[in-house]
Amino acid sequence: MPQPTEPASPKLLHTVTADSLVTVDFSPRFRRRAGPEHHRSGPDRRPPGPYRRLFALPGTRAFTAGNLLARLPMGMFSVSAVVMIAGARGSYALAGAVTATGLAATGLAGPWIARLVDRYGQARVAVPATVTAVLGSLALLLCVRYGAPDWTLFAAYAATATTPNIGGMSRARWAHLLRDDPGALHTANSFEQAADELAFMLGPVLASFLTGTFFPEAGTLVGAVLLLCGVLLFAAQRATEPPTHSRGTTRTPLRISSLLACFVATGAVFGSMEVVTIAYADAQGHRSAAGAVLALQAAGSCAAGLAYGALRPTGPAERRLPVCLSAMAVLMSLPLLAARTLDSLWALGPALLAAGMATAPTMVTAMTLVQDRTPAGRLNEGMSLVVTALLTGIACGSAVGGWAAEHLSPTAAFTTPVAAAVAALLIHAASTLLVNTVSRNASLNSRRTH
Repeated sequence: MPQPTEPASPKLLHTVTADSLVTVDFSPRFRRRAGPEHHRSGPDRRPPGPYRRLFALPGTRAFTAGNLLARLPMGMFSVSAVVMIAGARGSYALAGAVTATGLAATGLAGPWIARLVDRYGQARVAVPATVTAVLGSLALLLCVRYGAPDWTLFAAYAATATTPNIGGMSRARWAHLLRDDPGALHTANSFEQAADELAFMLGPVLASFLTGTFFPEAGTLVGAVLLLCGVLLFAAQRATEPPTHSRGTTRTPLRISSLLACFVATGAVFGSMEVVTIAYADAQGHRSAAGAVLALQAAGSCAAGLAYGALRPTGPAERRLPVCLSAMAVLMSLPLLAARTLDSLWALGPALLAAGMATAPTMVTAMTLVQDRTPAGRLNEGMSLVVTALLTGIACGSAVGGWAAEHLSPTAAFTTPVAAAVAALLIHAASTLLVNTVSRNASLNSRRTH
């Protein structure tokens, strides 16, 4: 007689799937526990959001952590330098001149550093460039601390221009990893823009806290440490680093020249809005609140950037950019209307929050076009040229906005960012018309030749 067999144990069942070995426990106490395949395909579970899918890629969380750590000092250095120099030398004019020199040096050195990054790799160039910039920051700190001549401050701060464009390098990594997924690349660009806004929103606050709570050099010192640690962590992630292109063309990527003109005008929007808001707050007797009000604009841009990244873009970026520029021109008029009709700094805050919501989608769409039009071997250089254009626009916008606030009125000066936003829209429209005309003429000539 056959021996009676015991029923199969209900506790463990081992199954092999195409992806992995999954162990499922069907005992009464653990019936809801299953392997990763159950979690991915359960009918009651929603699919992961775009940002969760983005950071599920191997290595992305590590280089993003380094990127965010290194990006925060970008909003700290200028404020820290102004407080440190003005406090020790008693001259805001000297402090402003030193920071302006550093800004100009960054605009000149940035594309050169980025070209080296494209040719030799991010880790090989970014680390020594960052060390040089950190030494420049420490030299500035020591020169201020020990009363060195004024010219040494300019030389030391100019050395910080070797700071690599960490945001551009991060965008280059995303472009390499997501080259076959435009939707995910749109989400990554939106995240990077939100990170930019967050850094320039939190950086000045952190710098002001450090310099006011501890000692005037604390902001520069902490910023230098954060920059070095962040770049070292970022550069250590070699698996996600884009390949080098040592035999790339030597010509500047001119296909983005019209976009660079747009970025100059967009930078003028940022620079003029900052100066005009400070002048308006000063006229209202609340100059100390200007930073908090300006932070609302950055907060609006950060929130809009994250929301824009969660949406799937419709149509090519060439068609979306004029829509974004038009929205920016319209929303930039809200601070002007608030200042004229309500004449209150607290009414200006919500207007700046709404105005900031147009900047991130505009920047994200324009950055997508830069990535599309720049050769793969020149992407870091193209990003650095964008930064140079923005810095140029910020400097011009600050000068024009300051002149308008002084010679017209702080309220009337709010027309400056509106005019800059309209100029960005007109520049894009004119460049698009010119490109289409040239292409049409070339097509006609080609048909006549054949």
